[in-house]
Amino acid sequence: MLNKRTIDDLSVKGKRVLVRCDFNVPLQDGKITDENRIIAALPTLKKLIADGGRLVLCSHLGKPKGPDATATLKPVAERLSAHLGQDVKFLDCDCVVCDDVRKDVDAMQDGDVVLLQNTRFRKEESKNEEAFSKDLASVADVFVNDAFGSAHRAHCSTVGVTAFVKDSAVGYLVEKELKFLGNAVENPARPFVAILGGAKVSDKIPVINNLLGKVDKLIIGGGMAYTFFAAQGYGVGDSLLEADKIDFAKEMIAKAKEKGIELLLPVDTVVSQKFDRDAAHKTVSSSQIEDGWMGLDIGEKTRELFTNALDDAKTVIWNGPMGVFEFPNFAKGTLSLAVKMSEMNDATTIIGGGDSAAAVNQLGYGDKMSHISTGGGASLEFLEGKALPGVVAVQDK
Repeated sequence: MLNKRTIDDLSVKGKRVLVRCDFNVPLQDGKITDENRIIAALPTLKKLIADGGRLVLCSHLGKPKGPDATATLKPVAERLSAHLGQDVKFLDCDCVVCDDVRKDVDAMQDGDVVLLQNTRFRKEESKNEEAFSKDLASVADVFVNDAFGSAHRAHCSTVGVTAFVKDSAVGYLVEKELKFLGNAVENPARPFVAILGGAKVSDKIPVINNLLGKVDKLIIGGGMAYTFFAAQGYGVGDSLLEADKIDFAKEMIAKAKEKGIELLLPVDTVVSQKFDRDAAHKTVSSSQIEDGWMGLDIGEKTRELFTNALDDAKTVIWNGPMGVFEFPNFAKGTLSLAVKMSEMNDATTIIGGGDSAAAVNQLGYGDKMSHISTGGGASLEFLEGKALPGVVAVQDK
């Protein structure tokens, strides 16, 4: 998957370059509240503009079931214009590609940029149906996929279009994701430590299975830890528990022992009787959670255990927070790992997208990590060992 053509392999001068971006940005009252995904696209766009390409940008935004004024990409065009220092013309067509859009694209000059309407205004998009793929291809000589966050989906704008536009490559953002995640999983500097958190074991089953064959240490925290507690015969009170995954947790504990992999679980837990920002709380041993209490973060001893486990690590991948990081009282576990990883100057530190990326950025340590993935679902599937359709579809070198 790493041997893909990149935009450095392309000759785009005078050509229409359809760039699949990830502009799925949060909107409030029509205003963008977080521009990170727009900013992440800029290196690829600036390179293609400098090389004389005629850029036709496309992306989805949200999950509209057809044309929807609340899911328009017009605000993205406005912010892109400001960031690029040139006009990004928004081609507002409910069917995304129509005759008027084709005329506007035909009138473009080298270095011009236009943005198509939300690809999910077309119902064919998520079904990867040929008609919309052909429409997209009709405004392209070259296709560039720079939307890692959508690379795990076989949609018209990520996969289908490549059947009709033969010249294709990945952008700098996707190239960087493949480099960091790919090297970490396939050729990591060791010791290699994976940290998994978040709410559910079921979300991470394939990841745990895959990583147990690759890591030197596996750290498990967050809501998913309580299913592992139950697998050891501990009571978990009112904590998150997937009773149907207890046997799986038992198998993983046994598998780690058999392979000689250090599996670290919380030894103490911050518990409360209410799921509330200001709820009264206390720290108890992981084997002593009482009925009526729920675990909301890892305890002080666990914070020390987990951070010490990273002392000699050369590669660290972290996916999923250690507790309810949105509440300051229950963010200490997540914060302790963010601080530790921010200080690991001799290691490759990778945040696997989703809630863990949000947590690290919110806590102010995002710029201290080697790489923060832009794709929660895509990075998880990559860590599972799955091929990503949006990457597979792009031409090999």
